[in-house]
Amino acid sequence: MEHPLKISKTKIIRLYKIKSSFFNALVDNGLIKTEVIDRVTYVNYDQLPAFERFVNWHYDLDINVPSIEIIHRLLERIKFLQEENQRLRKK
Repeated sequence: MEHPLKISKTKIIRLYKIKSSFFNALVDNGLIKTEVIDRVTYVNYDQLPAFERFVNWHYDLDINVPSIEIIHRLLERIKFLQEENQRLRKK
């Protein structure tokens, strides 16, 4: 049974045509968070935009998971600094 606002790991792997090992590597590296309900692993829908970005980077640009993690962290930091800069400009 599918849960609202969640998609199962099995369905993600099938829909995005990715390897299970890639999905597991994203989870192991903390790039996506999962939740297990009744022995089924789920991902919240709000994580799908980031997940899709990681899939594109990996399969289209041939970027490995450790590099995806670095790029993701750097982009998060840039976003934070831009927001901080905007906040400081408003003062």
